[in-house]
Amino acid sequence: MRIGELAERAGTTTRTLRYYEARGLLTARRAGNGYRAYGEEELRLVRQIRLLQEFGFELEDTRPFVECLRAGHPDGDTCPASLEVYRRKLAELDDCLARLGAVREQVAGQLARAELMVASADAEPRCELTGQSPTDHGG
Repeated sequence: MRIGELAERAGTTTRTLRYYEARGLLTARRAGNGYRAYGEEELRLVRQIRLLQEFGFELEDTRPFVECLRAGHPDGDTCPASLEVYRRKLAELDDCLARLGAVREQVAGQLARAELMVASADAEPRCELTGQSPTDHGG
């Protein structure tokens, strides 16, 4: 298949495929007319790269998965280097979740304090004739 068909089937652009090729993640055979030619194996590689990027992996992090597929493994994540990338990404995610949890607790604390202040301000007695509280300046 030519680059346009590969891009369409993989759900990406020809520009992206050329970038993958420039980074050494994708290789194309050249047809007699000089056009890039790809097979089902390259489609599988591109789909693996795109899936990992959807998960938040950097492009370079996809390299071990691509190499694993090129080595003939049925899945790109069954090689030791791929497993290590998964472990590293999981540690990053755990760290991010811990930081987000801490920020969430701070925001929840601020909200609780603010709601208490609003509730105590609403509880202040109001003058029935003017609608103002005794501490307002018209009072």
